[in-house]
Amino acid sequence: MTVPARLSHVLFSTRRYDAMIEWYCAVFEARAVYRDPALAFIAFDEESHRFAIANLDVVRPGGDGGHGDIGLNHVAFTYSGASELLETYARLKAIGIEPYWPIHHGMTLSLYYLDPDGNRIELQADALSPEAAAAYFGGPAFAANPIGVAYDPDARLAEYRAGADEMMLLRVPDGPPSPIPAAHGP
Repeated sequence: MTVPARLSHVLFSTRRYDAMIEWYCAVFEARAVYRDPALAFIAFDEESHRFAIANLDVVRPGGDGGHGDIGLNHVAFTYSGASELLETYARLKAIGIEPYWPIHHGMTLSLYYLDPDGNRIELQADALSPEAAAAYFGGPAFAANPIGVAYDPDARLAEYRAGADEMMLLRVPDGPPSPIPAAHGP
């Protein structure tokens, strides 16, 4: 069985955006590597970000307070490469566990899953080095599309099994920005 190489990040959804950013930066002696009115990404080590903060006042004004509103949005785990991520996808699909959101965020090839209680888990493979990911946050591609592009994991799995290399598997697909699925929240 292929297991993740590391815990990547957690994303919190909040209506106390500035206070949350300040708190995580203070507690972890971290820095905001990207911040706009809706999202902030915070790093304290070599990872592109260890915390993400979503501002619900921008992302979901007047939300209903239901599941996926304030609190932990998801936990992300990083695999060593796209091949390991795709093998995990195939193993899970074979036992009836399928992602609700396959998305290429530009810096990661990601698959989002719901556990039996509805907790969200992101499984991902880095498409960029930590340095390139940090630069990506400040670049025009991220500014134009901070969410990413949906992709077909079955098609990527077929490419992998046909011999595609990591660079090919990690490429950003063509397509419009992906909407955030209802199961994901902000």
